[in-house]
This record gives sequence, structure tokens and C-alpha cells, in this order.
Amino acid sequence: MKSSWITIQDAKSPVLSHQCPKCSYFDFDGKTMEKAISEIKAKETALKMKQKIIKLSHNRLGIYLNKDVARTLHLKGGEEVLISVPDKHKLVVELGN
Repeated sequence: MKSSWITIQDAKSPVLSHQCPKCSYFDFDGKTMEKAISEIKAKETALKMKQKIIKLSHNRLGIYLNKDVARTLHLKGGEEVLISVPDKHKLVVELGN
């Protein structure tokens, strides 16, 4: 097995790779790979988009969900969600399943 350091997209730290020159089998060192994965995850950010609050009937408000968000989360009309308000600047919606 030949060992070499490789770079992975979006990770700053190199990863130690063990490669067989005869059969092309390769494996990664667990500790260095975990560090690279942590760096990649740290760069991920939550999807944020502006939405307008709409006025419904009888002093109720609502919000439309983008069709791509609904499709990604497999949402259907009539499903129940859990809503919490952790502070005056956040509204958290959790899927009920």
C-alpha cells in the first residue's frame, strides 16, 4: 500500500490516503478524514430566503412555501407541523413525522 496526502474539495486539511498500486484499491485514514468532513460541514449554511407574510381571513396570517422547499421536504397539503418560537426573532417549523 502506498500512502499519500490528498486534498478534498472544501476541506482545508489534507487527508491521508492508502492506495494499492496494483489493484487500485484505496482507503482513507479515519482521523484525517473525520477532520476534513468536520471542516466541510462547518462551511454548510442553512437555506435562507425572504418570504412575505400574507393576510388570511379573520385576523390570521400565513406564509407560502416555495415549491422546491416543499418538494425537497416531501410536504403535502393538510400535513401537520410543529411550530415553536424560541425568541422574538425566530420561528421554528418542524416536520411532524
